[in-house]
This record gives sequence, C-alpha cells and structure tokens, in this order.
Amino acid sequence: MTEAYQALKQEADRRWQTLAQGERSWIRVGTAICGRSVGAVEVIYALQEELRRARPERISAVVSPVGCLGLCYAEPIVDIKLPGGPRVLYRNVSPERVPALVEAALVKGEVLSDLVLGTLDGKIEGVPEMTDLAPWRMQTRVALRNAGHIDPHDILQYIANGGYEALDKALSGMTPQQVAQEVTTSGLRGRGGAFFPTGTKWGFLTGSRGPIKYILCNCEEGDPGAYNDKGILESDPNTVIEGIILAGYATGASNGIVFIRHGNEGPISRTGRAIAQAYEMGLLGKNILGSGFSFDIEVSLVGESYVSGEETALMEAIEGKRAMPRARPPFPAAVGVWGKPSNINNVKTLAYVPEVIRKGGQWFSAIGVNRSKGTAILCLSGHIAHRGMYEVALGITLRDVMEKLGGGIPDGRKVKILQTGGPLGGVLSADKLDTPVDFEAMAAAGAILGSGGIIYGDETVCAVDLTRNLIAFCQFESCGKCFPCRLGMTHLLDIIERIRSGQGRRDDLDLMRRYGETMQAGSMCGHGQLGFNPVRSALTFFMEDFRVHLEEGRCPTGSCQQMVANPTRTRPGPEAYTVIAHPYGARG
Repeated sequence: MTEAYQALKQEADRRWQTLAQGERSWIRVGTAICGRSVGAVEVIYALQEELRRARPERISAVVSPVGCLGLCYAEPIVDIKLPGGPRVLYRNVSPERVPALVEAALVKGEVLSDLVLGTLDGKIEGVPEMTDLAPWRMQTRVALRNAGHIDPHDILQYIANGGYEALDKALSGMTPQQVAQEVTTSGLRGRGGAFFPTGTKWGFLTGSRGPIKYILCNCEEGDPGAYNDKGILESDPNTVIEGIILAGYATGASNGIVFIRHGNEGPISRTGRAIAQAYEMGLLGKNILGSGFSFDIEVSLVGESYVSGEETALMEAIEGKRAMPRARPPFPAAVGVWGKPSNINNVKTLAYVPEVIRKGGQWFSAIGVNRSKGTAILCLSGHIAHRGMYEVALGITLRDVMEKLGGGIPDGRKVKILQTGGPLGGVLSADKLDTPVDFEAMAAAGAILGSGGIIYGDETVCAVDLTRNLIAFCQFESCGKCFPCRLGMTHLLDIIERIRSGQGRRDDLDLMRRYGETMQAGSMCGHGQLGFNPVRSALTFFMEDFRVHLEEGRCPTGSCQQMVANPTRTRPGPEAYTVIAHPYGARG
C-alpha cells in the first residue's frame, strides 16, 4: 500500500466510523432518479425541518442523500440507523409521514410498522431482515455493492468501503500487462449489449502507439426500460472513475471521457463532483499516488440521440459533430476521438473492473455460467409488482427474475410478452420464461439481453401495438446516414401502422421480412442491422395477434385504438391500402 493511499484510507475510516458507529443517528435517503421522481427531495426537506423542530438536544442526527438500493418500487426509502442499532429501512415514505416517522424511530426508538421494509446489519424482533426478502436475498451485488449505502458526493465514504484499493494495488505492485491479464482471466464481457470480451478489446488499444490515447465511458443509455448506467453514476460514480483509471493504466492511455446524455442531471453532477474530488485527493492528474502514472478524466455531454450510443457516433458527438456512425476501418483503437487511439466501454463494464483487480480475475469468473461470467444488472419495468434495478449472477432464469425478484404480475394476470435488450432486442413469449439469463442462451431463444432492461406485458398487451411502438422509436432515432436504415425503418413503420389500423394487406408480412433482410445486410451500424429484430421476434412468437389484425380486422386486446374507433372491415385485400399519417409528422 502506498503512503499516499494509506493516509487517505485512515482519514476515510475515521470519518466512516464516526458516521456508522458514532453517537448520532444516521439517516440515509435514496435520491437517485427513481426516488426523486416520487418525492425523495421533499422527504429530505421534511426530515430536516422536523429535526430542527425537535431541537438538537432531543435528537442528534445526520441526514445523507444516497443512491439507489435497486428496490425502486419501495421509493422513497428512508434508512435510519440509531447509535448501536441496526439499519431500519422504511418504504414509500411521503413528506406527510415524516413527523410520525421521526417521533417513532428517533424519539421513542420504536419501529413504524406500517412503513417498515426490513433491517440490515442486525435484527429487531418482529421486523423482517432484508436478507429474508427475495428481491434482496437473490442478488449478487458487485457493480452495485455501494449503491444506496454511501453518499455519492463524498469520495471518502467510497474509500472507506474499499474504494481505490484496486488502483493502489495496481500502481504499487502490478504491471499494466498484469492488470490486463486479470481482466482477461475474469471473463468479463462488455455490458453495453455486444458482450465482446473486455480484455481482448483492451488489447487492441494496448498495441496502438501514444502518447495520447483515450478511454471512453459510454453512458448514452437511451434504451426505454434501461436505467442501470445512470443508476451507477448517480449512486457510486467513483467505482466507474476507478475503473476508467485502471483501464488507462492497463492500456497505456492518458485521458478518459465519461460520455453522458444531456439532461440526466443526477449522473452528470455527481460524476463531475466525484472527478473533482479525485483530483483533490491525488487520484487523478499527474503522478497518481506517487506512482509516476498520470491520467485525466472529463465529462462530455450530448443532446438526446439514441444512435450516439454507437461507439463511432459517440466519438463524433464528443467532437461536437452530429452523432452519426463512421465508416470502419479505421477502427477506434487506431483512429478514435480527435484522431487518437481510443477504447470505448460501457458504464457497467468499467464499474466491475475495480472489484476484478481487488479480488482477482478467478473470483469474478467463478460467478455466472458458461461463457457468461459475473453478474447482470437487470432493470424490471412494465406489468411487474417489484419494479427495480437488480444485480444477479448470470444463469438465473427469466422465470425466477419475474416471480422471485419481480414479485410476479400483479392483479392475478398472466405474463404474455417480455421485451428485452432495448428497442433493438426483440420480444419473447411466456413459454421462454425458463431461459437462463445467459448471453448465448438469450440469443438462441430469439432475443438479446442487451443492456439489461426487461419490460413485462400481461394479457392486455397487443404484440402488434407494442411492436409498432418499438419500430416508431427506432425510426425516429435513425440518424439517416445510410438509406437501408433510413428508408427501411420508415417502410417498416408504415406497414405496421396499416396492419395496426386494420388496413393491412396479405403480403405485408413478407414485405417486412424483405425490408429486414436488406437492412441487416446493408446498414452501416447496429441500429439498422438489428432494426428488424422487434418485428422478427414478434412474428415468431405472436403471429396470432398479427393474424387477427389481418384476417379479422380487429385487435385481440383492444389496444389498437384506431381499430377500436373504426372496426368496419373484417378481411383485408389489396384495395384496402390507405396512407396512414405518420405519428411524428412529415418526414424529409
């Protein structure tokens, strides 16, 4: 351990001991986007006001904003630790309930039973432990190990919980080649959706000459239903920063850029603050921890553009240009951002790296199954009881994810459809629930895991209507650079619009397949190459919904409002074709 890191660790441990074991109560409130959206900031204001009203001589407490515990369905979560006692987590706390909570928990030392969720780090008779609850017990938290536990604004809390220990270990006792080898041994694969081996990708950059090389961290994250990248950055940004620095050391890079979609103020502000604190602590900049290694990181923002998540379009956006994919070769490892060699990794991928180096590649490779090593961070939404962000060992089945983690489909309904891997991923039917969450197994089942979003739909969902929404998103987000994607998405949307409205033709399904094949063969990037996936998978698993629209002129669930408003046709023919107004207006 370097002397510089040892001094930081001693100060961090001292301050953590004061918070966690001191004489004051410690109140943590989840303030990630899920908590803020349901009033977490107002809860903090109410807590502060109530503590002032109660006077310090009666109650001595510290209130800390933390990130997301992952139990988004229970937000706002208030986590109260009395001196010498366990943490007690309260769910769905509103500002109106704060006075009663303060009176019961902090004045009387009692548990407010109608709000209590469970305890951590100890027991209270009659109160469940969090480890007894399936949404918590079934998780294996690696990238999310600190999320919801530490204040993301305080780098010393991260250090007190093992933060930057991996960086100190690497800089004081490992060569860059040894760091890269640990990542290769771990079997870590990219978590942005392509699942390419991370160690191999780093090797491409290692072979490129410097002196200026870039590590780019991708937090564009425009997928509907995915929020784990943003969740990590607003809950524990330092784990990503440490991962970027380690990637830089392993590949001989000199600079890092965290690329965040404009408007995501939580991830932007917390990442910027974490970077500033890392510079103050000597963990960024010149001669990090006295090792002779230097590295700089900055944040780059981009306007809303789904395609800017593609790695070459991302580089264009960083340079201030329109986010459009570049032709390859040359590949980014040779000619990247600003013409310099560059490596692009997803937020989640880099968040794993500190624990891989700290505990070893073999430790990480022991988690998961087959070639899918480690964990997956799943974002569950839609018709599911326990919406949230869960980190689980790869290999768990989609059924266990739905029933045990997600609490099943509410109101006694049955699951009909799962939309996985973002709008380019595809849909699965209920008979695929026993598929393991494994990169290859998911692809073999007919969809992809992608960045981890899973949206559930019950029997009220029409597959045609859902597919139309996915294709509309993809068409709107196409950058328009290459015509197979630009025109292909437009034609797919036009066709599925007329099927949805009861004006479909018998040859429409074959026509969509032909467009899809052309898009896959001729598109410049994955947006067009994968753009037919939602239609292909919907036709595979939900042909009956399409048949009812085409042959009976009705929507089986009543979801397609145009058909409900004008259900006049029963069987379509070629003469039935009409032009449907485009949902986003005129196209150029």
